[in-house]
Amino acid sequence: MSASGHETSQPVPFAGLTFRGHNLEAIRRAPDMPKFIVTVNADFIVRAQEDVDFRRLIESHLSTFDGQVPFALARMLNRDRASQIEKLSGSDLIYTYLKEAAEAGKTSFLFGASPAANERAVKASKELYGGLVLGYSPPIAEEPLPATWTEEALQRISAARPAYLFVALGAPKQERWIADNLDALRVAGVECVMGCGGSIDFLGGTIKRAPRWVQSIGMEGIYRLVSEPRFFRLLRLLRSFRVFAYVFK
Repeated sequence: MSASGHETSQPVPFAGLTFRGHNLEAIRRAPDMPKFIVTVNADFIVRAQEDVDFRRLIESHLSTFDGQVPFALARMLNRDRASQIEKLSGSDLIYTYLKEAAEAGKTSFLFGASPAANERAVKASKELYGGLVLGYSPPIAEEPLPATWTEEALQRISAARPAYLFVALGAPKQERWIADNLDALRVAGVECVMGCGGSIDFLGGTIKRAPRWVQSIGMEGIYRLVSEPRFFRLLRLLRSFRVFAYVFK
């Protein structure tokens, strides 16, 4: 069955949610247009249990396993399909898709982060893969985002006509903004869009990502908190620990 791709296209259940983007093949086979990838970490899983709208957002689109703990637990609880479950974080996928866009001669657009970080990331992507990469750093704004803010953002994206759009506004604001504007992004020619959090900062070298061995033991969140001690990161980390209550519920 897996040879035909049918089995790999079936959603994977985990923590009361269904994951349609459990591996790259499933994402590529999905008919969604544009493909909206939601990289789901432990914090997202906890939020989804308490926010019906956010839960619906995750299940309506191509949710992936982001974070070593959800990934390992999902494989353990789905042993018959463990080999089909991949860890797909935004900080890794951004490289996959920037490379694919360049090889296909398609435009990528980096939306978000600070102006300096965005500029550095655009430059880094071009150095890594070539291709046409554009970027825009919008003014900082809190939810609900002003209509004029979104209009300006969509005008810039529409003018660029990117096939690949990476949105770094902070989670889950970036996911909600994408969901609210998905029809406009489709009209703008976007084929694949995802929230990528700090990935633009990582790409441009503005912020150093945790070493691979730290990622492999599920301590990336702690590393980020220590390297960037911010109160919201502490709250996010503490909330993430509650994932176990929902995994084994």
